[in-house]
Amino acid sequence: MRCGLLGETLGHSFSKEIHERLGRYPYELFEVAPARLDAFLTARDFDGLNVTIPYKQAVIPYLDGMSERAAAVGAVNTVVNRGGRLWGDNTDFGGMQALVRRMGLDLRGATVLIAGSGGTSRTAAAVAGALGAARCVRMSRSGRDGALPYETAYERYPDADFLIQTTPAGMNPDVDGCAVDLTRLPKLRGVADAVYNPLATRLVRAARARAIPAEGGLFMLTSQAVASAEAFTGARFGADTAERIYREFLFEKRSIVLIGMPGSGKSTLGALLAKRLGRELVSTDALIVQRAGMPIPALFRTPGEACFRALETQALRDVCRTGGKVVDTGGGAPLRPENVDLMQQNGVVVFLDRAPEELRPSPERPLADSGEKLQKLYRERYPIYAAAADVTVPVRAQTPEETANMVLERLR
Repeated sequence: MRCGLLGETLGHSFSKEIHERLGRYPYELFEVAPARLDAFLTARDFDGLNVTIPYKQAVIPYLDGMSERAAAVGAVNTVVNRGGRLWGDNTDFGGMQALVRRMGLDLRGATVLIAGSGGTSRTAAAVAGALGAARCVRMSRSGRDGALPYETAYERYPDADFLIQTTPAGMNPDVDGCAVDLTRLPKLRGVADAVYNPLATRLVRAARARAIPAEGGLFMLTSQAVASAEAFTGARFGADTAERIYREFLFEKRSIVLIGMPGSGKSTLGALLAKRLGRELVSTDALIVQRAGMPIPALFRTPGEACFRALETQALRDVCRTGGKVVDTGGGAPLRPENVDLMQQNGVVVFLDRAPEELRPSPERPLADSGEKLQKLYRERYPIYAAAADVTVPVRAQTPEETANMVLERLR
């Protein structure tokens, strides 16, 4: 079988890795420019396709038939070649519905805003309607194709209940992109973002910072991939297949970001976890020293701590753009909110909470080179560490191996 993903730019895609976990066929990425789309689809040299931006509507004229769901939505993301005849379906519908349900969002009677005007936005509107939303409003920058301009949508629906984001905004490599201003929507009760790379977009992180339940699109991607695989092969996978693959994939793609006091054991644990998991180990302090060309104590003396902190933020920006690593951060890294935000982009933040009486001063740590400084730092920083952490692991008398086991038990 020849199956794959059709799109214009696919460097961000996880689809190949997810489909090949199903073990039924190899999966290719068909990166096709708009000028070549006609030739690609006319040749029909494939057995099954997933379709992504910007072709979910463009493929429709090439089909010999499509499901009622795809016809009603007006967007196709799955194409099967049945003996030379192309059949289209919309497995995004089930994927997005699964994401909303997994988040526990109750859309009945709600006003749902949908960012975007492309094929996925049409799917989102159909899903919201099927789940009982009273009002579904599509919005976009241009305001074309029945969508409202963002400003108009903010003015008309400031009390909107839910947001579904379907634009490419925030997708790797444009990780700083964000289509929606959440400050204009103070009543939101949930945010679902179809973007899955990074794992938590700027929009998702901003929503979570406001205590709004929010998730990226990885579970949607996984669910629709399983449904597509069934269409390609005629096989039926177990009901828990999407959940299992999602959990495995999320664990592998998320970095483990270690925070905590100087001397809490981050470097030792980081090396142990990286070896056990076969992952790259990155020390932000080591990266800063390499880039600055001087040791950290010298950096603190000249040009000073402010310069060090700026270098630390840049190091985190570079390291956290992609996931799947073990990241050992400096003790002061979580002091800047923007640093914590970067850690959460593709990572799970683990606070190693070593008892203050077990911490030892070091001349290599300018802010923790005496017992008195360490105690003061612990009192000041503990609330910051606790607030930044997704997981807190007490470090007492256990061995590093035992601590590693505790971390992995909490994360799997």
